[in-house]
Amino acid sequence: MLYAIELDGACHIISEDYSYKSETYYSILRQEMDGRTVRPSSAAVLDAYVVPICLERAHLAGIPVCAWGISQGYAPLPSLVYGLNYFASSADYAVIHDSEKGKEIIKHITNKGKYPFCFQKLKEGAEIQSTVSIFGKTTDTGPGSAELASRVYDLFAIPLVTIVFVRYGGNCCLSSLSPTRYSRLSAAERTLVAAYISHQEFL
Repeated sequence: MLYAIELDGACHIISEDYSYKSETYYSILRQEMDGRTVRPSSAAVLDAYVVPICLERAHLAGIPVCAWGISQGYAPLPSLVYGLNYFASSADYAVIHDSEKGKEIIKHITNKGKYPFCFQKLKEGAEIQSTVSIFGKTTDTGPGSAELASRVYDLFAIPLVTIVFVRYGGNCCLSSLSPTRYSRLSAAERTLVAAYISHQEFL
């Protein structure tokens, strides 16, 4: 799925996959080379799906993010972990609760220690949740998720993205951004996407 719509003086690319060297990525580059204003930018999609870079950019923009670190073997318990190798996807993460299971997970995501990984220490009472953001709007009614989606969109301008976040009570901290498969959208989310595509985004 790839749509290009004109909105607010810019070309917005709606896609399931913005990854490097994808059809969508090259579509964005072509728009930029033609001198057009395009959302998201090629730089934004490259940064958004590398977890540490995404979190650092979000932190600098004042968005609450999970405390994180990079390691090749150690992770505090409990932790949320992401692979950082070339083939890793920000859509894939694991939660480590104990050291034995953690060793297996780390061995897998580092390809037996060849690559580093990103860990995010989880505090007591943490809830890992996700929401789909469509032009910064979400059908999620949980506290803080709508504001987080709006702020993430203001920063990265990705029309269709899944936001993984950690909720502590009413506070949401960004954990990662990942691609969103159209087949996994709820009926309400599909309706919202369709409204933008048909230029009825305010319905």
